[in-house]
Amino acid sequence: MIRYLLNLSVCCVFLMAANAQAAEIKVAVASNFANVLKEIAVEFQKDTSHQLAITPGATGKFYAQISNGAPFDVFLSADDETPRKLAQEGKAIAASQFTYAIGRLALWSPNPEMVDKNADILKTDKFKFIAIANAKVAPYGQAAVQTMQKLGVLTKIEPRVVQGESISQTYQFVSTGNAQLGFVALSQIFENGKIKTGSAWIVPEEMHEQLKQDAVVLQSCKHMSACQALMDYLKSEKVKKMMTSYGYK
Repeated sequence: MIRYLLNLSVCCVFLMAANAQAAEIKVAVASNFANVLKEIAVEFQKDTSHQLAITPGATGKFYAQISNGAPFDVFLSADDETPRKLAQEGKAIAASQFTYAIGRLALWSPNPEMVDKNADILKTDKFKFIAIANAKVAPYGQAAVQTMQKLGVLTKIEPRVVQGESISQTYQFVSTGNAQLGFVALSQIFENGKIKTGSAWIVPEEMHEQLKQDAVVLQSCKHMSACQALMDYLKSEKVKKMMTSYGYK
């Protein structure tokens, strides 16, 4: 009985230590990567006991919030410029910044016959509205504008453009039929190496600036060891395989 009580006591000590070390990390994440991060969070908790509190949104809006003291621990941006700017302004730890993913842009419609491999639909009047993310706050929106400029169709299409505040809202506009097509993140429509539904044109990378997505630990991080554990986890082969299945490089 004494030995049993001693063993039970030792087990309790280990459990208390594990719980004491486990932390909740508040992550601001670009909308295009939110669904992937939710999957990563499940595995991360299994492997480390740390939990992620995920807030998706537009990169530009997160910049404003973090600059004004929003209590996030880690920022997963849709570009590499914003984390660098936050580090220069003393809001993020420069040495922690790294590229966690290279995003891809796609022109997508739920209609399986609307978008062909050359995106010829953009040169026609066969759609009423096209959705893009707000180019002022969302890198995927900037990429969409650059693509239309490269194709020489921006001036003609501009009156029919509807803007989402984030790439997530942009996807909603198209998926609900409020816009017949739109420039979305490939990760939103891609699964197991193929487009899930509808029709799409995966935009060649040379059509716009590379969607280099960087992560950074913020100065407001309350659990530095847990934040570092997340950054290391995002670099793991396990996570890279998960990201590839969503179309990231």
